[in-house]
Amino acid sequence: RQRQMCIRDSMRNHGSSPWFETHSYPDMAEDLAALLEELEGPFDVLGHSMGGKAAMVLALTRPDLVNRLIVADIAPVTYSHSQIQYIEAMKSVDLSRIESRSDVNAQLEGKVDNPALISFFTQSIDIKEKQWRLNLETLGAEMPKIMSFPDISGHYDGKVMFLTGAESDYVTREHRPKIKALFPKAQFVKIPDAGHWLHADRPRAFEAAIRTWLG
Repeated sequence: RQRQMCIRDSMRNHGSSPWFETHSYPDMAEDLAALLEELEGPFDVLGHSMGGKAAMVLALTRPDLVNRLIVADIAPVTYSHSQIQYIEAMKSVDLSRIESRSDVNAQLEGKVDNPALISFFTQSIDIKEKQWRLNLETLGAEMPKIMSFPDISGHYDGKVMFLTGAESDYVTREHRPKIKALFPKAQFVKIPDAGHWLHADRPRAFEAAIRTWLG
């Protein structure tokens, strides 16, 4: 049976993964390639947003390591907006005052526009150590790279699903020619009543869509 891996578990500057001063997509793809080689891939790879871009670069540069690819609500293009507001919201939390995740939730209320994201973000905090398991300084400094997409030639010929939120504008019909040029077998699936953070907005529908497609 094909093993599947969420690349969030092996992303630099996130979780227990090493922290670096850089956060480019070629860097992230190399990190992932090293991990998948050690685990003796290929694997089905899933990535959302920034993770989706890293997954795309991995598939384009090391297609031998990617069995099938799922890209959640992101396109291989440069975006003009930023996610810096979430970085700033997390940095504003007074970590000396937290004793539980509810304390973090209370401090983030009103600073994060989507309530579903608050519990999602607090998964990345270590209450005991009173610190974020995110390299917020590097992620903020490298935001221009995160919002861009590297110029990569070639294409990935494996199966790809672009899974998007029906209420999101991150993947539009205008993006499809670029997507098809890089991923000729791309398929497009939308989740109703979900925005960009589709796995937080509709977690059960998100899981069901992935299970159906992989099955």
